[in-house]
Order: sequence, then C-alpha cells, then structure tokens
Amino acid sequence: MTVTANASSLAATIARLHAAGADADRDEARTVFAAFRAELSSGRIRAAVPTPASPTGWTVNTWVKQGILVGFRCGEVTPFAAPDPRVPFLDKDTLPLKPLDQSSGIRLVPGGSSIRDGAFLGAGVICMPPMFINIGAYVGEGSLIDSHALVGSCAQVGQRVHVSAAAQIGGVLEPVGALPVIIEDDVLVGGSTGIYEGWVVQARAVIAAGTVLTGSTPVYDLPRGQVITPRAGSPAVIPEGAVVVPGTRAVTTDAGRKWGLSLATPVIVKYRDDKTDTSTELEAWLR
Repeated sequence: MTVTANASSLAATIARLHAAGADADRDEARTVFAAFRAELSSGRIRAAVPTPASPTGWTVNTWVKQGILVGFRCGEVTPFAAPDPRVPFLDKDTLPLKPLDQSSGIRLVPGGSSIRDGAFLGAGVICMPPMFINIGAYVGEGSLIDSHALVGSCAQVGQRVHVSAAAQIGGVLEPVGALPVIIEDDVLVGGSTGIYEGWVVQARAVIAAGTVLTGSTPVYDLPRGQVITPRAGSPAVIPEGAVVVPGTRAVTTDAGRKWGLSLATPVIVKYRDDKTDTSTELEAWLR
C-alpha cells in the first residue's frame, strides 16, 4: 500500500501524540483520532500491509497501532444504547460501533454481533451472530465470520476466508512493532480454533477444528519433514495450501515418559488438493 502525503502527515502526528502519552493535548488527540479512525474504516490505511520481500510477506505499520492506543487513551467512558435502556453498554466514546447501510454490501445478521468503527469490511462479508470484530481489523471481500468468532484488533483477514464458529483470530496491539495475526485469501479456519501472537497463515491453507497456534507452538510439517518453530526474529508462517490438524507429541523427560504424557501440537498432514477443495465447496452455498 502506498503511503500518501496525507497518510504520512497523519502518521507523524499520531507518533507525536503517542510519544507525548498523558501529556498529549486531549482535544487535538480526539480530533486526530476521529480522522484516523475514518481512514481505518475505509481500508485506506492498515495495521499491516502485504510486502513480498518480507520473510513473512507482510510488514507492520507501527504508527497505526500507536494511533489505536491514542484513541483508547483520549476517550471517555460513556453509555451506549442497549436493548434494555436501564442497563446501557459502557465504552470509550472514541470507539463507537461501525455505521453500516445497504450500500456496504455487508450482511450483518441479527443476534448480538458488534463491529467497532475503525475496522474495515469488504463487500460481501457475512457476519453470523454473535461475533465481534475489533478496531484495526481488516476483513476482505466475501469472507464469512461465523457465530461466536472473534477477529481481534489489527488482525488481517483476506478475501473469501471462512472463520468458523467459536474461532479466535487474536489481536496483537502491543508491542506496537509486532506483526498482527494474518489470515490470507481463501483460508478455512475451523471451529474452536485459536490463532494468536503474530502467526501468518498463507493463502488456501486449512486449519482444522480445534487447532491452536501460539507464539510458542511448534508445528510439525510431515510432508516436508521439518518443524516450524516460532522464535524472536523468525517468521511464524503456515505455508500456502497446508492442511493443519491438532496432534500430540510425547513428553521426553523422565517424568513425562514415566507418566505417558503427551503435549498438544499442530501437525501439517498434507497440502491442499482437489479432494480438500471438494470438501470445502459448501462455502459457496452459504452465500
């Protein structure tokens, strides 16, 4: 994404306000944050952008995360409308819900979902209740966010992705330089899956139900005979087309062997093929 002169100026102002902390001018911060939030909502700026030359294929925009933190800091807790007027929702007034109308092309099914303003949703996105999309998140065209699913702050979800029921796409707001969770195009994220701490799931991968990826989770790639081990300064990437399922590995310490213990670990069992594609064709019927 090309940074325009306007975005460059906004980035410099955000960085200054963030550095000032509690000493930042509150009125200026609120005005700047409103403009910043509008840019996020439109998709003109993003917390992370595709960068083919990067080891992960992505680069984090640190200043965008700083801007979100400025918005939290300068807001005041205020009542928001709720079904029962006697028990309103209470949140920062700088973080309202995203305004939507029919022109957006988005399906927001009734039933208790929330989308914070400052999240971008492309045309054709379907939101099944109840689900939550946080500020700074980006959800590409034609994706489905299913019931009880979370798309965390700054997470980047590509086009035609299915985030299944109860799946958690973790947000990474701090540290500001850390890459958020990235889910690329045409990925299927199974139910009750958790993807956290900066993992990049490349295009067309399938993450089976119940799989959990964290910043300390090794992933065993059986077809390629290698272990993907997240560590500081090293990309944590699920390769394109990988099919990942929950697995276990034996504990090798003396006590672990004695007690017959195993630890949960994701396993790449194969790479996507015609049979896998046929099993996921149900997606088209949901739209």
